[in-house]
Amino acid sequence: MAKKKRPIENSAPTASGYIKGAGEIQEMAVTDVIESNYMPYAMSVILGRALPEIDGFKPSHRKLLYTMFKMGLLGGARQKSSKIAGTTMTLNPHGDAAIYETMVRMTTAYEALLHPYVDSKGSFGKAYSRDTAPAASRYTEARLAPIAEELFRDINSDAVDMVPNFDNTEMEPTLLPVTFPSILTNTITGIAVSMASSICSFNLNEVVETTIALMRDPQHDIASTLLAPDFPGGGFILADRSDLANIYATGKGSVRVRAKYSYDKSANCVDITEIPPSTTVEQIIEKVIDLVKQGKLKEISDIRDETGQMGLRLSIDLKRGVDPEKLMAKLFRMTSLEDNFPCNFNVLIGGHPMVLGVGALLEEWIAFRSECVRRRVFFELKKREERLHLLLGLEKILLDIDKAIRIIRETDEESEVVPNLMIGFGIDEIQAEYVAEIKLRHLNREYILKRTADIERLREEIADRKDILESRQRIKKIIAEEMRQVAKKYGQDRRSVIIYNTPDDDAVTEEEVPDYPVFLFFTQEGYFKKITPQSLRMSGEQKLKEGDVILRQIESHNNVELLFFTDRCQVYKSRASDFSDTKASVMGDFIAAKLGMDEGESVVYMAVVEKYEGYMLFAFENGKLAKVELSAYATKTNRKKLVGAYSDKSPLCGMLLLPADSEVLLTSSSGRRLLVHTGAVTSKTTRDTQGIQVMTQRKGHRLMGMELYAEDSLPNAHRYRARSLPAAGALPSAEEKGAQTSILDDGE
Repeated sequence: MAKKKRPIENSAPTASGYIKGAGEIQEMAVTDVIESNYMPYAMSVILGRALPEIDGFKPSHRKLLYTMFKMGLLGGARQKSSKIAGTTMTLNPHGDAAIYETMVRMTTAYEALLHPYVDSKGSFGKAYSRDTAPAASRYTEARLAPIAEELFRDINSDAVDMVPNFDNTEMEPTLLPVTFPSILTNTITGIAVSMASSICSFNLNEVVETTIALMRDPQHDIASTLLAPDFPGGGFILADRSDLANIYATGKGSVRVRAKYSYDKSANCVDITEIPPSTTVEQIIEKVIDLVKQGKLKEISDIRDETGQMGLRLSIDLKRGVDPEKLMAKLFRMTSLEDNFPCNFNVLIGGHPMVLGVGALLEEWIAFRSECVRRRVFFELKKREERLHLLLGLEKILLDIDKAIRIIRETDEESEVVPNLMIGFGIDEIQAEYVAEIKLRHLNREYILKRTADIERLREEIADRKDILESRQRIKKIIAEEMRQVAKKYGQDRRSVIIYNTPDDDAVTEEEVPDYPVFLFFTQEGYFKKITPQSLRMSGEQKLKEGDVILRQIESHNNVELLFFTDRCQVYKSRASDFSDTKASVMGDFIAAKLGMDEGESVVYMAVVEKYEGYMLFAFENGKLAKVELSAYATKTNRKKLVGAYSDKSPLCGMLLLPADSEVLLTSSSGRRLLVHTGAVTSKTTRDTQGIQVMTQRKGHRLMGMELYAEDSLPNAHRYRARSLPAAGALPSAEEKGAQTSILDDGE
C-alpha cells in the first residue's frame, strides 16, 4: 500500500493537493488586530443597536413600530404577537424572540412606559416583577396605541429619509417624525461598548410646556416648567433643587425615588403600592428576608407579595408595638424601597454619541422637528404646484371642449393624441396627458368648472406654504400648535409626587439604635466579639481559636462605626450594633464571612470611629509614613466597602488610628528605632497616598512595626526624648536623622 505524501511546510490542503506558501503565520500588532476586528463591532453596537436617537427610539423599537404601522395596526384590529414579530424580521433579522421582548416593554400591560406605544391583550408580565414572565407570542395580541399616530403623522410626506432595509427589498425610515419630544417622555436605557444611556421619563404636559417656552425664549428657566422626572410606577421623587439643576444642565446625575405606602391599623401591616423603577418586588422581599435573618430587622413578622388585578401590593406584617413610620425609615435606608435612578442622557445626534442636558436635548429636538415640518411643507407645496399645473391645462380646454374632442377623434394614431393636444391648446406634455386621460363622460362644462374652481384655492395654499418655508417663526408656531394638541389629547396628571428638601432618614435610624457601653474584642485570626460590661464581669476566660490572640480590646459604645482594614488595601464599614451581644465563652463572629469579603482576604486592623475626626497613620516597609484624614473614609451613602484604603506601592507594616497628632515609635529590622511626631507629616485626603520618607532603610533591611510612644517604651527614654523630636512643622534634616538614629540604635 502506497504511503501518503507529507504536506509541505507552510502549505494548505486543496482538492488537488497542497499549495506552497499558503497558511503562513503573520505577525501583527495586537492593537491593529483589535482595531480591525473589534472596532467595527463596537461602532455597530453604538450606532445601530444600543443608543437612542433624537426621535426617542433605538433601531429595534423603530423597526417594530414601523412594521406594525405598515400592517395597518394603527386603529385596526389586534393581531397575534407572533405574526407581528415574524413580519418585523424583514427589517430586523435578530430573531422573533428578541423582537417580542422589545415589543413587550412597549405594551400597556407591562407598565414600563408613561405613554406605551403598543395596545396589548394578554399576559405580558410586569416591569416591577422580575419573575413574572410574559406569555408566549402565539397567545398574546397587539396593535398600535392611539398615541402612536403622532409618530407616523408625516411619514408619507417625505418628512424623514427612507433607506433600504438589510437586503434591499423594502424601505424603512431612518427616524420617525414624532410630533412631540418622545425622547424625554418615556424611559430609555441602553448599554453599548464603553458607553451607556439612561434617560428618565418626564410628564408630557411639562415637557410640552418647557419646549414651547424654549422656542419663545432660549434663556428660559427649565426648572420652572419641568419640575422633576415622572415615572410610570409613581412613587415619591425626593428632589434636591441643585441636583435637578445639575441634571438639566449636564445630562448626568441621579434621582432619588421612594416607595409609596399606607398603614393598615386594623391588620397592623404596611401596604406598599408603588416602588422605584430600578427595583422589583422580588428584590425587595429577598432583601427584607435577608435582613430579618441577620437580626437587623426585628420589627417584621411576615412579608407577602399580594399583587393582583388591582395592581402592585406588597404587605409587611408588623410585630406588636412597632412604629410603622420608624420602620419604613429604616427600610428606606436598608433596602431598595428608596433607590437612585441614574441619569445619563447619551443620545446619537447626527451619528455621534453626545451627552446633553435637557435644554440642549430639546434644542436638538426642535431643530429636528423644524426640519421635518419644513420637508413636509415643501412636499405639500410641490403636490399643490403639480395639481395647479394640471388644472391650468384643464382650464384651457374649457375654452373649446368641442375642439378637444375633435382633435382626439380625428387623430389616427394613439401616440399622436398628446402632441396634437399640446399643439391645439398650447399646453405642455404633462397637461396634455392629464386631459387625454379624462373619461369621455367628464368632458363637459360642469366637470371642468368644478375642477378649475380649485385654482384660486391652490394658489392661496401655495403662497401660504412658500411663506412658511421663508419664516422660522411660522414653523415654530406649527410645532407648538401640534404639541399643544398632543398634550391636550394624551397628557396625564403626574404619577410621581415631588418632595423637596427631605431630611436625611439616616439620622432618624441612628437614634433607634440603643446606645449602651460595650467591650469590643478583635483577634489576630479575624474574629470579633461585642460583650457588655455585666456579661464580661460574669464570664470566665476568653474562648479563642487555637493559636489565636486578642489584638485589640476597646471599651466603647454600641452605636460606633467599625472600619476593618484588610490585606488587599480595602476597608469594610460596619457598625457595632450590626453584631449581636455575645459572651466571652463563644468564639465570636468571623469578620471575613460576616462582611462578605473576597476569598482569601483577611483583616489586619480594626478602627473604632465615633466621629470622622483625626487621622489614619500607615507605616510601610520602605520607611514611609502616610497620614490620611479620617474624613476620607466617610461616605454619604451606605457603602459597605471602599477600595484603595491605603497605598499598595510598598508592603504595610503597621497602622494606627490617631484622634490627634502624637508621637509614634518606628522599629527597623536592623535594630534601629526612630521617634517621630506625626505633626511633622503632612495629612492627605487621598486614601492611597504613598506618604513621605521618614526612616531610610539600610540595604537588606525594612521597617518592621509602629506603635504609639510611651515613657516606658524605651529604657532611659526621657534622656533623649527632647532631642529626638523634629522641629514643629518640619521633618528633621539628614544630619538630624543621623543623630536620631544613632541615639535610638540598640547596642551601638
